[in-house]
Amino acid sequence: MNVNRRQVLWAGGCIGAAALLAACTGGNGAASSGSGGKPRKGGTLRIGALGRASALTRDPHGNQGNESDYLVIALVYDTLTAPGLKDNTVGRLARAFTPSKDLKTWRFTIAEGATFHDGTAVTADDVVWSLRRLRNTPAGAARLPGVKAEHITAEGKHTVVLVSDYANAELPSLTRLSTFILKKNTPDKDIAKAPGTGPFKLDWYRGGNARLLRNEHWYGGQVHLDAIEVTMFESPQAMANAILSGQIDVASNAGAVAARTAATRKDIQVVRRPNDMAMPIVMRTSGGPFADARVREAMKLVVDREAMVKQVLSGYGTVANDILGTGDPDYAKDIPQRHRDLAKAKQLLKDASFDFSRTYELVTTEDVSGLAESATLFASQAREAGIKIEVVKQESGTFYQKTWLKGDFYTNYWGTNDSVVFFASKTLSTGAGQNEADWSDKDFDAAYHKVIATADTKARTAALRGLQQIEHDRSGYLLWGMADGIDLAAPKVHGLPKLPGYGRVQLENVWLAP
Repeated sequence: MNVNRRQVLWAGGCIGAAALLAACTGGNGAASSGSGGKPRKGGTLRIGALGRASALTRDPHGNQGNESDYLVIALVYDTLTAPGLKDNTVGRLARAFTPSKDLKTWRFTIAEGATFHDGTAVTADDVVWSLRRLRNTPAGAARLPGVKAEHITAEGKHTVVLVSDYANAELPSLTRLSTFILKKNTPDKDIAKAPGTGPFKLDWYRGGNARLLRNEHWYGGQVHLDAIEVTMFESPQAMANAILSGQIDVASNAGAVAARTAATRKDIQVVRRPNDMAMPIVMRTSGGPFADARVREAMKLVVDREAMVKQVLSGYGTVANDILGTGDPDYAKDIPQRHRDLAKAKQLLKDASFDFSRTYELVTTEDVSGLAESATLFASQAREAGIKIEVVKQESGTFYQKTWLKGDFYTNYWGTNDSVVFFASKTLSTGAGQNEADWSDKDFDAAYHKVIATADTKARTAALRGLQQIEHDRSGYLLWGMADGIDLAAPKVHGLPKLPGYGRVQLENVWLAP
């Protein structure tokens, strides 16, 4: 799987301009599962995460096709910022971040007392080297859009300066994504064992499984657990069976089917993160059968969204309205919800001279629970409008090599519910590194740049509303629903984070009851 793709899946939270324009200090403020009493130090947490042996990786800036690998990396290394509960984006390794008046230059101040696991202090030079290494990867432009490697510099020992090519009030949100910090000049051959700055340090790693030990000197505060043991599972079902039989303490992102089964068990907690994962159908807009906006609108009118949520997600989700970023505080709820209208869909297809004699392939994977099922159900619904669709399942590696960013018609998922602008920068603006529908719309681009260059909250909200209307009307995304994120946990587990994406792997506050 593409590195940036997977890392985006884990980037969490939403972001507001008001929070960004002030100096933002540390403290993760993450929502978590019930405390169940006073936190207790000690114990080993056994956690399961999904992954495949063919996609193992150890490089924090490399191809990360496994959630199990990302979990290990995110606990050993820290990003500059992280999702927060109150401020949406909060400092992590950077204790503060402040913009210039023109919103092009941002200064990140390294947290006091931040050290690597070998005891050496983190310096601005370490951060600059790491960010430049990240930026110079094949997907670097998508990871830090608008920031060239040569525009990442140190200002003294504790301040890192990022200069954007354009005004960007949202830039700190990008540093939640994959800005894992390594020691300056770490050779590639030593990356797998390189010391990090995170709340846990690596004890051992074997074939996707790992053991991590508490970092007693973590700059971010007290860590409760003695250790975390990560076990990789190749299917949600195998992982769910493991927690139901007591082999692990947490099944991470177990899915709706497992949640429904566990809901009848008193010995299992169901930790639910509402409105967590987007599951869109992508239509290529630059050519092929979906290049006509009328055809795309018709497809959005064919789907029965309520039935999709009920059947595919077993009710563990909500209906969406073809706009990515539903958790954004400025999400445009006043844009009328699109409902099924077969008569209008048929007329639009007729007007667009749509070829009803052809069978269209809808490519999908089984990467997450319900994804392939969503394709099958949509194909069934489309038949009622006279549209013939054949569902084609691909193995994950084949999908991301041959279909993602290239195909005419495919399912996808985003395991985070980020801001509207986050998705605009990553997937919708012209030339975006992950422009999945190959969409280019000059009105949308203008609205996007207006939003990120606007500091005034009211003016920004108004501009953002216009951007969302264009996305709703013309983009290549059919976003029928948002799935809940679901973790299953043993009763002794407390403090599991409830934030989405990267916030979900912040386990430093987890503790175990006796």
